[in-house]
Order: sequence, then structure tokens, then C-alpha cells
Amino acid sequence: MKYPLLFALFLLQIIGYSQSADVNGTSEKVDDKLLLTIFLKHDQSMNLNEIEKIRTDQGFYENFPPEGVSVVNWFVVMGIGQMVVLELPASKLAAVNLAIERTAWKAFKSEFYPTYDLYPIMEKKLKNKLKVTY
Repeated sequence: MKYPLLFALFLLQIIGYSQSADVNGTSEKVDDKLLLTIFLKHDQSMNLNEIEKIRTDQGFYENFPPEGVSVVNWFVVMGIGQMVVLELPASKLAAVNLAIERTAWKAFKSEFYPTYDLYPIMEKKLKNKLKVTY
């Protein structure tokens, strides 16, 4: 039951987000930006105060996200932890990984899912063009 829910959330995030980059017929991007979905899975042997202390002591809030990386969304996924969606140039992928390794480990286990924006293509095919915005 847990994995279908994660997959559904992941698909909703991909479909629901639209970049302003042009999409041409050859599928080449104008820039090298990508979306990165990160699951920060709570260590359930600790309470929220203990997790927060580790994050604060390790400098999470000062170092994440790295410079040049934008937060698109940040969700709580109950029973799992947090889901962070970032937009970044491909060249910043290593910096994001290091920021998580240096400041979030011990408090969270992490999973990374690089994605791309399919909505501009799907929007042309959909009868209902309305897009949910928050």
C-alpha cells in the first residue's frame, strides 16, 4: 500500500508542475534544468524535537538548498517524512547530494528521483486544460 501511494504522489508532482522552458519537436531543452524529488524519510526511533535538533546542529537550514537551486514544493507525507521538489541545473546535482549528506543524514534516510516536466506535452492532449495551483 505504501509504494502505490508514493508512486501516485510522484506522478501528481510530475504532471502538476510546469516549467516555462520551450519544448520543441526534437525534445531538446533550451537549458539543462531538471526537477529533483527528494524523500527525507523520518527515523521513527526519534521524535520530532530530536530530528529538528540534528538538522539544526548540522546546519541544514543554512546549507539547503545550495545556491542556484530553487525549492518548488515541500510536502509532509504522513508516515514517511518529507518530500522536497527542487528545480536545478544539472551541474548542481552533486551540490544537492552533498548538502543532504552533510546536513540531513542521521535525522533522515534519503531517496532521490530526478524528473522532467511532461506537462507541456500532456496539456496538448488533455480535454480538460485546467491545472491545479496552490
